[in-house]
Parts: sequence; structure tokens; C-alpha cells
Amino acid sequence: MTEISIELVPRSEKSLREELQLVKDKFPSVNRINIPDILRFKMRSWEGCAIAGESFSNTIPHLRAIDFDPNQPLQIVEELCADAIEAVLVVTGDPPQDMSHKCYRTSCLEMIRRLKREVPQLTIYAGMDPYRNGIKEEIDYIKAKQDAGAEAFFTQPFFDLRLMEIYQGFMQDCTVYWGISPVLTENSQNYWENKNNAVFPPDFEATLNWNREFAQKALSFAEAHQDNIYFMPIRTDIAAYLDGIL
Repeated sequence: MTEISIELVPRSEKSLREELQLVKDKFPSVNRINIPDILRFKMRSWEGCAIAGESFSNTIPHLRAIDFDPNQPLQIVEELCADAIEAVLVVTGDPPQDMSHKCYRTSCLEMIRRLKREVPQLTIYAGMDPYRNGIKEEIDYIKAKQDAGAEAFFTQPFFDLRLMEIYQGFMQDCTVYWGISPVLTENSQNYWENKNNAVFPPDFEATLNWNREFAQKALSFAEAHQDNIYFMPIRTDIAAYLDGIL
């Protein structure tokens, strides 16, 4: 059965609680809430999951590997053992713009291995980025993460079903959550293309209608392949985006 997760950005406790209530009321098919760790906001991902866990039994905090000193005890073990946190998503993390924020050379693979040792009850998810390298390099990286202990993968957002089909063919032995995110402005499209090297299909339109149609197609794709999906409604009205789809 296809599982559905929604990513909610913890801008503030008030906004997070409002979005959690909306998802709970309107989209009962959502199985999980995943919370990114964004340094410009005060709330960390595991703190957001503590709030989400009041309404949802499965939450997934994102952990930035470079934020954790490999030579010091892991300070958030107790938080990660909370009842609602059944998995974590490990990403490398971008260097902070504010250099007063301490970061380390901890790799994603090192962080996965550490979590498997120190918090073995957690399911460890890792990221998959179709735009980072060539296909062979990314598939090799996926296998390295599996060898380190990753049990499933959350992808960067896809905007083209043809590219999803290519990667699905290489990831049939993986548990995959296909990422989908609405892009509703030219500036947003430029961000994805120039910062993340994302690929948009020739028929792409930065409209709610095009993104809703793609979300429905992507959900059908995940269901057909017995995969999972997660939606990233960044700066988007969640109800307007997903009503009638979920």
C-alpha cells in the first residue's frame, strides 16, 4: 500500500500547529509528517516532530550530518527516542550562511552508521538527488548509503515522470518516497533550475492547475509501482494544492 507523507516547514509553533490541524482534518490518508531542519528558523526538526507527534503517530525529522560533531556524544538521543519518531531522514546539509553556526566534516554515510549504532531502533532514511550527479554516480551513492544502513529513500522533488521512470528502474529493491513540490512562480522555477539543477519537462507551467495534475500523475505512478510519495507544499496553500487528490 502506498504511504503518503507531507513535509511541513517549522516556521513557528503557531504556523506548524495550524498546518498540522489542516492536514489532520482534510487529508486522513496522510500517514506521516516529515519536518526539515532549516537553520534560519529557531525550531529544530526534532522539536517540530514533538509537536507533530501530538496528532500523528509517525513523524520523521531531517538531520543534517554536518551539524553533529563525530567526537562528541549525540545530544539528541532522548528526543529521537520519542514515541512518534519512528524514522529519521539523514542529509549531508548545506554549509550555514551564518558562520557562527558550528558545523563539521561529518558525512552522510558517517551519520547513518552512527545512528545505526547508537539509536538502532530507528529506521534510517537517506536522501536521493537525481540532479546531483549523473545517473550512475547517484545510483552508486544510493548503494553506499544502503551499505551504511539506510533502509529507505526520500527523493528530491521530481517534475518529470520520464525521469522518475528512469530512476525507478534502478531502485526497484529500495523503499522509495518520491518527492513532489509545487512550483508556482518563475522565480521558484529559476531557483530549482539554477541552485539544484532540476529538470522541468517542455510542457511545464508554473500554475496551480499544472502542478495539481502532475501531483495526481505522480501519486498514480507511486501506486502503480507500489512505492510511496511525499508532498512538499512550500509556501503553497495545502488545501488548494491537494484537495481532491488526497
